[in-house]
Parts: sequence; C-alpha cells; structure tokens
Amino acid sequence: MVDDAAARRRRGRRRIVGTIRVPASSANLGPGFDVLGMAVDRYLEVDFAEEGVGSEDHLTMRVFRKFGGTGGLKISSTIPPARGLGFSGAARVAGLLAAAVQKGSSLEDCRRWLFLEATELEGHPDNVAPSVFGGVTVAVGDRVEQVQLGLQATVVLWIPKTLSGTRESRGKLPSMVSMEDAVFNMGRTALLIAALTSGDTEMLAMASEDRLHQEIRLQSLPDTAAAIDAATDAGAWCSWLSGSGPTAAALCEPSQAQRIADALPRGAEVSISHIDMRGAVYE
Repeated sequence: MVDDAAARRRRGRRRIVGTIRVPASSANLGPGFDVLGMAVDRYLEVDFAEEGVGSEDHLTMRVFRKFGGTGGLKISSTIPPARGLGFSGAARVAGLLAAAVQKGSSLEDCRRWLFLEATELEGHPDNVAPSVFGGVTVAVGDRVEQVQLGLQATVVLWIPKTLSGTRESRGKLPSMVSMEDAVFNMGRTALLIAALTSGDTEMLAMASEDRLHQEIRLQSLPDTAAAIDAATDAGAWCSWLSGSGPTAAALCEPSQAQRIADALPRGAEVSISHIDMRGAVYE
C-alpha cells in the first residue's frame, strides 16, 4: 500500500482543538483619527481543520500562510466587510494568531506581537488595537493603552448595505490641515478620553466632534449623516462615523438602546451591540 505524502503530514501534525475569536472594531470615535478604537461584539472565528477547508483567497488564510501556517482553517464571521467595522484588521489578527497557536505560542505571550504585525499589515493601528486587546484603545506608534471606562454603555450600530473602501475614503482627505482644526481635534480627543474615564456622559457629544475626516467622508454618505443625527436626536450620548463608514455608531445608556435603534433610518441593519472587553481569544 502506497503511503500518501499528504496523509503522512496529517498524521505527524499536532491536532489543535479550540476556537480563535476576534472582535470587530469601530475606529476614530469621532476626533481620534487613526488613534482611537473600540472593540465591538461581532466576531470573526477560526477553527483548525484538515486541508481543503476554507478558501485560500480569504484574507485570514493568506495571512496564516504568510506566517507559516499549514493545514486548513474553518473561518466564519459576523463582521461585514467594507462597512467600517474593522473586518480586515480582525481577519489579519485571526490569521496571525492561528499561525502562532499552531507553532505552540500562547495568546498572552504573543498579544503584543499580534498588534505589531497586524498594524504593519494593516497600515494603521486604530482597528487592530481594539481587536487584539479589547475595550477602547489608544494606539500611537508601537504603544497601546486601554482606556479604563467609567460608564456602562451600549453601542447601537447602523449598518447599510453600501460598501466603503478604506483606501478610497482616505484618498479624499487633505494632506494638510489648519492649526485651528488640529487644535480642535486634539482638544476633543483629550476630552473624549476624560469623559469615557470619568463617566461624564454630558461631555460626550462635544468630545466626539471632529474636523479632520468625518465631514469630508459624510459628503458622499448622506444617509449615514442622517443616521448620526437621528441617533443623537433620539438620546444617544454621542454618535460617529465608524472607521471610513458607511456604518454609524452611537453610544448610549443601555435602557435607551432600543428607542434609539427604532429612531434610525430604515433600509439598513440596526444592531444593539456592546463593547467587547476581551479582544482576541483562543479557547
């Protein structure tokens, strides 16, 4: 009987049991362009499998292969791609973590490595940081800090069917901004972190204002602009363009979430979600 080479590889490979789960993210939170992000409880999940499971074209699989992963992956996701919820960041983190787990690394030993490598692949850290560490994160260069939240909040997501490419959206932004606008955003970002830490929800509407990217991006997303206004009119503490859009995100008192969701424009998925505090997990 001829011993098949693929069969020999399968017999020699350590069988790995467990699921990798990486949360979605909402970046910028208004003024924190390329710096702030929030992990949200939608997930990309990966299970290890034999060859032939999972498309080699999937971003998670491509990253898994790039970093030495062998065998197959079973990949599922509730994070819609190209909607401003960090699908590509989560996919890259998942592929990296799968490769690391297969080589015997523990998650806690490689969490910082996940952030650094995924940021290099993604090109900016605002989505990657919350997907790796969870919660609300501040990412500057190779440094990440998790904001200690002083409030209980629900996240309401308005997710239209239209797509938005990050590269195309970023291409619309100016390479230079005025001193006035730069100071405006620095102040709002500092105020936003202070409000989230102290739990002063009355500050959040002012703290989430932006002059660097939202207004430009929303010019081509009028329905998203309407959703942001509708959320705050219905009582949300604040609302912002999630990443490059077209999703709108709103932060609110948990008891008000359904009322705010009901007030958002029709024709899009509305999701009452929560801040994921764990980040990437393997269990």
